[in-house]
Parts: sequence; C-alpha cells; structure tokens
Amino acid sequence: MSLSQEIMAKMKEAMKAKDTVALESLRAVKSAILLAQTESGAKEDLTADTELKILQKLVKQRRDSAVLYTEQGRADLAEPELAQAEVISQFLPTQMTEDELKAALTKLISETGASSIKDMGKLMGVASKEFAGKADGKAISVVIKQLLS
Repeated sequence: MSLSQEIMAKMKEAMKAKDTVALESLRAVKSAILLAQTESGAKEDLTADTELKILQKLVKQRRDSAVLYTEQGRADLAEPELAQAEVISQFLPTQMTEDELKAALTKLISETGASSIKDMGKLMGVASKEFAGKADGKAISVVIKQLLS
C-alpha cells in the first residue's frame, strides 16, 4: 500500500472517529504529497525517499512551531502542533535512540577514518544518507560533534 493510499485510509478512520487533529494532520500530508507531485509533473506516485522527506519536513515544521509558541507562552497553540507532529510521525520509520545513534556513528567514524571536527562535513553527508528517516539531521550533528571533539 502506497503512502497516499495509507493516508486516505487513515483519513476515513479519522472522519468516522471525528478526530479533528488527526484529520487536519492527514489533510496536510495529502496536500504536501499532491503539491510535490504537481511540482515534478509526475503522473505516478512519488518515490519512497521523496515521501519520507515530505513527512520529515512536516513533522519538523510542527515541532519548530511548537517550540516558538512555547517560548512565547502560547501553550494553547503549541499543543495542537505537537499533536499533529505525533500523528504525522506515525508514518515515519522508527527513530534511532541516542545510544543507537552514537554506536552507529562511532562505527561510521572508524570506517571513514574521520579524526577531527574538520571531517564533520564529509561525515554528515555519509551519515545523512545512511540514517535518512531514522535520525534527525540535528541529532546526527550533535552526536558527531561530541564524538569528534
């Protein structure tokens, strides 16, 4: 089942359950997928990588918005954003824990021969491709900095 079909099935469930947060989140995902399809002129479905990037972008947008709302003392606006992020993130692969990420990056550092912070750019490129969808780029960056310094 493609992501679009899965989203449509979940939308039907959300409509029946009258779950407005889930419905709003799923409509945003559907809209982003349709927009990406029309931008590329693709008649067929998007690749799994493209869909994954769209989902990650939507989750990141909502989490960033929630942080901003929280900083401004607007918990009433932050809560729906976090709830939507949770609904969307259920379509993403399971995220790596910090310990799993450290272990994988330590192995990657030894494989690539990176020894100092100067090698961070090269390492980030490899790590971002290898852990796409499994770990956030910011989390990867933080762990690499810890391991290389």
